[in-house]
Amino acid sequence: MKTMNVSLVGVGGQGILLTSDILAKTAALAGLDVKKSEIHGMAQRGGSVISQVRFGEKVFSPIIPDGTSDLLVSFERLETLRWRHLLAPDGKVLINDMNMTPVTVSSGQQPAVADLEARLKAEYPGALYIDAMALAATVGNTRAMNMVVAGALSTLTPFEAEVWEQAIRERVPGKLLDMNIQAFEAGRKAVL
Repeated sequence: MKTMNVSLVGVGGQGILLTSDILAKTAALAGLDVKKSEIHGMAQRGGSVISQVRFGEKVFSPIIPDGTSDLLVSFERLETLRWRHLLAPDGKVLINDMNMTPVTVSSGQQPAVADLEARLKAEYPGALYIDAMALAATVGNTRAMNMVVAGALSTLTPFEAEVWEQAIRERVPGKLLDMNIQAFEAGRKAVL
């Protein structure tokens, strides 16, 4: 298999790093070589976060060159535009249908993006949208939103749901496991 490049982007506190850890573990459990990188400057203050996961027969670098992400997974709509340059021409986009007001906008340092909806439709006409917050609420905890996104993401990868669930079991604490598995399954069902 050719090396697959997945960029996960969003805002600090959305569970992006855990989701990328689970994707990396899933690929490793499937017997592939995996490399992962992450940047989370100011993440705890609602800043931009990106994690990149590459997997295949042999992966030499964790960094995904611009314009070569097979999948762009965005946990927040505005971040989808910020990281547009990462997507390959034939890449797929998964967008969590959520708006988070950046600190620079709420503090008055920058104006809000007025035409976000139109810009998303123009840039990503074939994007797959999911309302992860609402689906996470149905399993009892909106903090499981990232596992809903992981479930939707799983349908875009070559890995079986059972391998994903094994990775979740190995990475998520026992007391939160059932809820996270339910959130993962809700995300899968929403896009299948």
